[in-house]
Amino acid sequence: MVHEKMQTTSTLGLREDSMPFRLYQKAKKFGIWNPCDIDFSQDIEDWKKMTEPQRENILQLISQFQGGEEAVTLDLLPLIMAVAKEGRIEEEMYLTTFLFEEAKHTEFFRIFLNTIGETGDLTVHHSDKFKEVFYDMLPTAMEKLLTDTSPEAIAEASTVYNMFIEAVLAETAYFGIHNSLEKSGLMPGLTKGMSLIKRDESRHIAYGTFLIQRIICEHPHIYDLVAQKMGELTPYAIQLNKEGTKNSEEHPFGVDPDASMNFTMRQLSLRMEILSRARGKKIEEVYKSEISDYGVQEEVEV
Repeated sequence: MVHEKMQTTSTLGLREDSMPFRLYQKAKKFGIWNPCDIDFSQDIEDWKKMTEPQRENILQLISQFQGGEEAVTLDLLPLIMAVAKEGRIEEEMYLTTFLFEEAKHTEFFRIFLNTIGETGDLTVHHSDKFKEVFYDMLPTAMEKLLTDTSPEAIAEASTVYNMFIEAVLAETAYFGIHNSLEKSGLMPGLTKGMSLIKRDESRHIAYGTFLIQRIICEHPHIYDLVAQKMGELTPYAIQLNKEGTKNSEEHPFGVDPDASMNFTMRQLSLRMEILSRARGKKIEEVYKSEISDYGVQEEVEV
């Protein structure tokens, strides 16, 4: 890649008011936490006291989180490369923190599993639908960016990654952990770590929303392609939700299974409603948008 000029030594400098650069600043402030510092001593005691169905429920959820975090850590690099090739320095600066955080999340779940003594093969909890998303669909969409950096390809990759995996599947899982464990005061180390991960991923979702809105603003036909992709992904969200309560007439933590499904459907609707706002916007409006415009919470200390 040949550089015609260097932006940061030109009169342009860095665009400090842009959404990506503001996310970069937030990542420096809120993203520096160490999984090794989290205290799991109470989690070990809680794990011993849980019923077998409760342990099975948590193992299924965490095994899928672990697999998902490993997958996104492995698969993110082509998006960073695609953005870098376009010379979008502020976006690339933010994306360097994005990859660091995904790696940290992978480490967190592995530490948790080691701590409670679950060091065996947990891929038995990766269903066929889960594998279709994380073993095939995600890496295929991301790897495509190595040879195709068209607006269509980038939008598809970000839709699968940010809009579906992070903003629908992961957000639903956080919702489930909150209802199952946090409300009951169980496993404080796990719930604290997941709160920190959720905070990191609020920035990831905000960037993905910004990215797709930017592309829709520049290429309006992309909205229909994104809507079509989300429509194709919806059955996966429904099926994975159902699998969360498989073989059980009653949720092991007494949670209403309909609450999780309703949350998922709201997330699917919310993502498309927010992306639709890019149609007719001027590009400057997209760059100066706020995180609160993207349906994610502003960050606070955990």
